[in-house]
Amino acid sequence: MFGKKIALVAILSAMTFNAFAHGPRESITPAFQYPIPNIPGKNVTALVVDYPAGGTTPIHRHGSAFVVGYVLSGAIVSKLDDGEAVTYKAGESWVEKPGTHHKQSDNASKTEPAKLLAIFIADESEKDLVTLD
Repeated sequence: MFGKKIALVAILSAMTFNAFAHGPRESITPAFQYPIPNIPGKNVTALVVDYPAGGTTPIHRHGSAFVVGYVLSGAIVSKLDDGEAVTYKAGESWVEKPGTHHKQSDNASKTEPAKLLAIFIADESEKDLVTLD
């Protein structure tokens, strides 16, 4: 059911992130991707991001996508653009405007795993949902 785009993004993202690892790496699993019927040309895509204890993601952007991050378990530290780093716990969320520079995305715990649902609203033609600096 997952399109080639979502599967490719997840595979390439995981491979690329691992190449720049500064600690334990996250794993990315496609959750769903659907066209948005009342917004022609747009898709909603979700990825589950599993962080091991002490896990981190390199600095990145999400192109022209609007992003919602929702913490499923544990706690995630997120820093957007030049804002302050904020710790979000299970059940909490944040949004990222298109073009936002995601300067920190880390598991807040060095001993427990954490899990995040990343939801993207993007053009159907958007190929890179995650781009590293």
